[in-house]
Amino acid sequence: MYTSRPIKASRRSEIDPFRAMDVLAEANRMMAAGVNVISLAVGQPSAPIPPHAAEAAEAFLRAGRIGYTDALGRIGLRRRIARHYAETYGVDVPPERIMVTTGSSAGFNLAFLTAFDVGDRVAIANPGYPAYRNILKALGLVPVEIPVGADEDYILTAQRLLEAHRQEPIHGVLIASPANPTGTVTPRSELKALIELCDREGIAFISDEIYHGLSYGERDTSALEFSDRAIIVNSFSKYYCMTGWRIGWLVLPASLVRASERIGQSLYISAPELSQVAAEAVFETRDQLEEIKQTYIRNRAILAQRLPSLGFSDIAPIDGAFYAYARLPAGMGSASEFSSRVLKSCHVALTPGIDFDPVAGEHFVRLSYAGSTSELAEATERLAGFLKA
Repeated sequence: MYTSRPIKASRRSEIDPFRAMDVLAEANRMMAAGVNVISLAVGQPSAPIPPHAAEAAEAFLRAGRIGYTDALGRIGLRRRIARHYAETYGVDVPPERIMVTTGSSAGFNLAFLTAFDVGDRVAIANPGYPAYRNILKALGLVPVEIPVGADEDYILTAQRLLEAHRQEPIHGVLIASPANPTGTVTPRSELKALIELCDREGIAFISDEIYHGLSYGERDTSALEFSDRAIIVNSFSKYYCMTGWRIGWLVLPASLVRASERIGQSLYISAPELSQVAAEAVFETRDQLEEIKQTYIRNRAILAQRLPSLGFSDIAPIDGAFYAYARLPAGMGSASEFSSRVLKSCHVALTPGIDFDPVAGEHFVRLSYAGSTSELAEATERLAGFLKA
């Protein structure tokens, strides 16, 4: 019998695993076997979608046909997103510049494919969300990771970007505020300086605003307040509690709308129509979403108090999102080993920092506080017992 050789994976697929998802998979296997695991590994709200949005989806589902929409998305949702920018940030965004996407993940794909060519260099902060680096590499782009640390509040500044640009030209930069994994919020003045630098130097500016609504100090600032050249990526997954609905959006410069639409038509056809219906309705549930946010505020206070007492240090400012990023207590070994031992022995799932920082990440872990307050309190007690053992 003829035995064919296995198909070799492409070079573009040679990217790091998304370790937070690997940890979640292992935690899920343990829970399926009856183990009481508390997961602090993934940034996923434990609260369900607000009832009004669920009811809108249910009514649409009962009505019958669910089909394709325009690649840019349902016009009703795009108009509601445009209204959101007027009400929240005081900026006028025509619905024609808004594209509904299959989560922010598709938004990043479309933004990168539309704004850059193979070989272009795109700056990101390190530590940062690992999918940035992985998607860029898979698409043939070059991630330029600029280290940021506790001394600078984990913020990528305009000065650091300019220095990197002067060493070798950079074609784009992606800034997340609030950021994953650090929870850092880029100050309004620094965001303005970054955007002005990019406009002056011809650098494409991509603003990851998926954690907007989850800032705990100053109000959120959108890049659109400073420039129409900015590309905005946002999502209904975090503040709006719609992770599994896989629905997000882009705000594009007018010059990129048709290009993004063409690519989206072939890659995705359209975002799920049912999810678009629920997303339009969820804007009307602000009071319930703010109640959910109060849980994150309580959880944030618990970690801010407990982590230093447990020996964690270099804790990033917990200014936004729902993460704490912290250096391991002394003598705990690598973050990968530490996270594995914690999961197996006290059944708490954490994400090792190597996911977010390939250089220094083995000294750090990320903890998500998006779950219930009671579970977070129990998780910190289990960690305390583990560290004392």
